Amino acid sequence: MNREFDRSNVRHFPLDERYSKIDIMESFVREGQFEDELTPDMAERLEKIADEIVHARERNAAVICAFGAHTIKNGMGKILGAFLRHGWFTHLATNGAGVIHDWEFAYHGKSSEDVRENVQVGKFGTWEETGLYINLALAVGAYEGLGYGASVGSLISRNGLDIPGEDELQSVISSPREELWRRAAAADLLDLLGELDIAAGFLAVAHPCAEYSVQAAAFDIGVPFTSHPMFGHDIIYTHRANKGAAVGRTAERDFLAYARSVSELEGGVYLSVGSAVMSPMIFEKSLSMARNVNAKKGRDIRNCGIHVIDLQPETWDWSMGEPPADNPAYYLRFMKTFNRMGCPVDYTSADNRVYLTGLYRALNKRSRHEG
Repeated sequence: MNREFDRSNVRHFPLDERYSKIDIMESFVREGQFEDELTPDMAERLEKIADEIVHARERNAAVICAFGAHTIKNGMGKILGAFLRHGWFTHLATNGAGVIHDWEFAYHGKSSEDVRENVQVGKFGTWEETGLYINLALAVGAYEGLGYGASVGSLISRNGLDIPGEDELQSVISSPREELWRRAAAADLLDLLGELDIAAGFLAVAHPCAEYSVQAAAFDIGVPFTSHPMFGHDIIYTHRANKGAAVGRTAERDFLAYARSVSELEGGVYLSVGSAVMSPMIFEKSLSMARNVNAKKGRDIRNCGIHVIDLQPETWDWSMGEPPADNPAYYLRFMKTFNRMGCPVDYTSADNRVYLTGLYRALNKRSRHEG
């Protein structure tokens, strides 16, 4: 007996009918903002981290910034892109929601719906363009060998998708010379294109606000931007265009790309910004994998500064080790995870806009002095 929910019965609505709480053209963060909100203590911390980043890049070590979706909702896309253009960050990682907000800003100029109101009437997450274009980008990206982040970044950067024809896809499916993953991805894409009645050729999808997209910036620069979704967490899963295999293939590529960057963290820097679940969970597995492989080569990853930023108050000095179980800080799960990794770690309670713009200024000051 089939006990699955029939998603084809869900009605989706035009994105421009949705009330969105954030207009990116009004809320995007500029380089000079929030300087007055930087405390002396935080400024001192950021100066030290800026030095770490400069030294890491001098030795060609990784500098990874993993962040939650609120970093994008807070209008930080342009600043993150500037970090990439300067070469200060070598890898960006976020969750599925971060990808969605970034795409909606690029396509629609607005994002962040009223969940409380829309879920009452069964409209939460039921937005046609968001579900259609992101899922289609993932299916095409899976076929092209792209990761999750690059699939959506390519869509934004190129203002559309190259849709292969039926003959090409059938040829790939039937060819014993093609790798199995590509044959399977071709079959999934052929099935999806038939369901959606989408013709071959270039499918134009305009993104008038692409300048605010960090995914597009990363794609254009060629810096890894990886997404680490959890199935069912994001609104694209409500849409008939969603294909689990495409999500899985692209997300797997992104996890392995992320793990590759983690393997290059000796002498590097890891920033975890407002990500209580995704960042610590993927980091601990990737670090263990990297150490497993590096042990065969007589190498390790210990000299890596881990800097965690979130809004919870600072109640424990993590340089002292793990707090006792009767201390509330013991239950700050993400800090407990990072503290167990065997690398220097600290925690800062801060608004991500204040923190990242302050770090940008500290690094920019060093660049000007070097110039």
